[in-house]
Amino acid sequence: MSVRQDTIFQQFLLPLFGNVLVDQEALKQFKHSINWEEESTRLTNPCVSYPDYYHSQNFHGIKGGYLNSEAPVSYDPITQYVLPPTEPIVRQGLIDRIRVKPRRILDLGCGTGSTTLRLKQAFPEAEVIGVDLSPYMLVVAELKAKKAGLKIQFHHANAEETGFPDASFDLVSASLLFHETPPDVAQTITQESFRLLQAGGEMIVLDGNQQTLRQTEWLTEIFEEPYIKAYAAASLNAWMTQAGFAQVQTDDWWWVHQISQGIKPIVKNTSTSTRSQTQVSYNKPEIDSSAGRPAPA
Repeated sequence: MSVRQDTIFQQFLLPLFGNVLVDQEALKQFKHSINWEEESTRLTNPCVSYPDYYHSQNFHGIKGGYLNSEAPVSYDPITQYVLPPTEPIVRQGLIDRIRVKPRRILDLGCGTGSTTLRLKQAFPEAEVIGVDLSPYMLVVAELKAKKAGLKIQFHHANAEETGFPDASFDLVSASLLFHETPPDVAQTITQESFRLLQAGGEMIVLDGNQQTLRQTEWLTEIFEEPYIKAYAAASLNAWMTQAGFAQVQTDDWWWVHQISQGIKPIVKNTSTSTRSQTQVSYNKPEIDSSAGRPAPA
């Protein structure tokens, strides 16, 4: 797919980032400080094949999407400006809503590891694993974890089919992943998350606010996001419910974001003198219902 030259991002925002907000000299130094081919090869899983939807598209005006070193070099410097009110507040919203006490955490589509690091900091005793389809993004994620002194495993894997055993995690998270996948892929990732969770485990997702995107079409035109309109027309609640999750809910988070979560039910078989019954239960901790719903500044 060729890069559109008429988008707001291409005409106004990209020059703003490139010439005003982002230190280009610092980016250049960072880019040349890493042997990208060597490091990405080290992290590449040769068994991983890239799906068509991923390698055939450009994301955020970057030719080749995330399968080159340009993506991880520019991702963090630009992302800090496009998640209102601030990136730390937005990502922390996911952390604050987690309802389980996980021992093993899987962060899907972890990118450069910004949320993955926060998960490890919030749950220092937990084993935290981040997976991503881009070995280039994982190079930066690994560097950030080492710099922060955090023990995190990063794996090159497809979130649709991670290769981990059934019921091997207590928490599966995803930040800013689903709007970059076609709806059928998003549904498959949700089903994979359900498979990976132990009974009573939780899936939690931070992403663009689907209702806001439907009502404010210009937001879907700003950045080069090939699947965002299809994402906006869909429902994360429906995907999670269809996958089998219980206690599914989505909360608005600073108007343009949403946080969706669900619990994998605990199925208990009980018997009576006349018949066998199945009881479904799940954790139901206290949640501050007023959190995360402020209007935009």
